Amino acid sequence: MPSSLIIGAGLAGLTAARELTRYGWDVTVVDKGRGIGGRLATRRIEQARLDHGAQYISAKTTAFKHLLQDLSAQGIVAEWHLEQATLGDTNFNHSRYIGANGMNEIAKALARNLTVLTNETVCQIRTDDTGWLVETEAGAQYRADSLIVTIPAPQALTLLEKSHVGLTASDQQALSAITYHPCIAVMVAMNQPSLLPPPGAIRYQTGSVAWIADNGQKGISPDQPSVTIHASADFSQAHFDSDLSGIGQQLIDQVSEWIPASAVRSIQVHRWRYSLANQRYPGSFLAAAALSPLLFGGDGFGDGNVEGAFTSGLQMATYLRENLA
Repeated sequence: MPSSLIIGAGLAGLTAARELTRYGWDVTVVDKGRGIGGRLATRRIEQARLDHGAQYISAKTTAFKHLLQDLSAQGIVAEWHLEQATLGDTNFNHSRYIGANGMNEIAKALARNLTVLTNETVCQIRTDDTGWLVETEAGAQYRADSLIVTIPAPQALTLLEKSHVGLTASDQQALSAITYHPCIAVMVAMNQPSLLPPPGAIRYQTGSVAWIADNGQKGISPDQPSVTIHASADFSQAHFDSDLSGIGQQLIDQVSEWIPASAVRSIQVHRWRYSLANQRYPGSFLAAAALSPLLFGGDGFGDGNVEGAFTSGLQMATYLRENLA
């Protein structure tokens, strides 16, 4: 039975694992986080539920549309009619998909029946003519015929350097060229609904705030009103290492017409260092030159964003099935 070890339990890693498992592969996914999904992230504050990473999904490819249709039939995915939004300086031309109970539910659905190990930080990888050996900080070891790396490219390069795994000059250059914008996300649990008009979202191309979303109107926070704010890439870059509580309040103050100070109960702030790939590798994945199959993928490849991560995972699984089965 062919085997694969996947580093990163975001959408790309889960998609690759799901596809390979369907064809009888032995697959293990490891992730350093407490949960899965990467930027398909949902958090609870008091009784509120808030998406604080990816806010919605669009679908263009047939394979991704089929997945979302299947998840919709299960009640996991729903539509958000963002085409009805009239505020902000940029509009949507059609509805988008969301996790009906939060974006993280999509990742959980894809992880069903998979071997996914969280709180496992990979610290060392080695390869020989029998495959890959991966070691974690907790002392666990995993062996597999192939290795798929879906963590952001800068983190992947750091891991390779620590492991003394050399890349060809072209592979090194390809991964080094991938860059990301950061994002500061502010999550606000409230004692009354926001003043955002339906459908509960505003998107800006200019200014310090890039996005405001009412999670109640979105449909994921029925028990307590809550709002998510995303700072712009420029603001996030300039203030990434600043005091988070002060930054959170500063961003809330800038949208006080929608979030009155009297409505705020509690605030949490999350920093996404690798929020959006602004320079991506043109292909859906990179098959590196190595003794054993070594693939790099994720939302820093191909079309990027959520659908691009899905396509990356799907294409990596197809490549391995065709070349290692």
